[in-house]
Amino acid sequence: MATAVSVKDLTKVFLLPRSRKETAAAPQSREITAVDNISFSVSQGEIVGFIGPNGAGKSTTIKIMTGILTPTSGEVRVAGFDPQKERNKLVMKIGTVFGQRSQLVYNLPVTDSFDLFAKLYELSDQQYKKRKEFLFEVFGINGYLDQAVRKLSLGQRMKAEVALALLHEPEIVFLDEPTIGLDIVAKKTLRDTLLKLNREQGTTIFLTSHDVGDIESITNRTVIVNHGRIIVDQDTQSLKNTFLQLKRVHLSLTEPLTEFQDERVDEIDLKGNELNFNVDTGKFAINGIMKDILNKYQVDDIDISNPSLEDVIRDIYQNR
Repeated sequence: MATAVSVKDLTKVFLLPRSRKETAAAPQSREITAVDNISFSVSQGEIVGFIGPNGAGKSTTIKIMTGILTPTSGEVRVAGFDPQKERNKLVMKIGTVFGQRSQLVYNLPVTDSFDLFAKLYELSDQQYKKRKEFLFEVFGINGYLDQAVRKLSLGQRMKAEVALALLHEPEIVFLDEPTIGLDIVAKKTLRDTLLKLNREQGTTIFLTSHDVGDIESITNRTVIVNHGRIIVDQDTQSLKNTFLQLKRVHLSLTEPLTEFQDERVDEIDLKGNELNFNVDTGKFAINGIMKDILNKYQVDDIDISNPSLEDVIRDIYQNR
């Protein structure tokens, strides 16, 4: 599969001015390493989650990949272009959404921003009409196209923001906190739409988010950064099994129990015929435990759940 993004030995150091007191003692500027010699690549059609705590270097990395910032050292290629040297060509191949910063014209109707961007991207009337109709339908924004952007709810605005970023059919979309501030329904709608675009048009999506639901729902690969360095890069689903092997088991028993003991499980919660407990599958085989229970008790229902990705990430941070 072709490479959409290639990052090699990327470093970004910011020079921060010192206070008057600091300058008197040491006149040199302070250096803050936001991105520390990271390397990774993204294949065409991948959906990659790029996550980490505040200050980990996520937004800085995206700004370098989109040509907004210049790296201190390293090599970056996006859609075959150098983001800093060939930014004018690159912008025709990528779309960007920064959750806190709007591309829509605040006081004008939504449709006016689309008209403006169609001109900027040099779309023909036929191209624009076809693409606009598709995006308006997919994102469900037909009902408020003539409203001023300032009158939109946050959920409406974010759907319009993402649709606008996709107007010129970019090969790659960079989304920085696209669901920030959205309610549950708006988040699900946006996630479902992004998955549909990826599935039907092969759009590569590079996503940062503090919302674990975004990562679990959208991405097929997760890159975790901390202190400017990559600490994990692997398949999103297997991430849970690799770093947090705890399983939560819920059993509905035919008859209530007064006591349950098993040295292989912990955090036992027994209430009548409802039994819950945890199993560390890194130490004990859950199949063996369940076989013994089914041989001993009459069970009506079983539910075994995986840990949330939030728990996985917390566990990684605590051990790195």
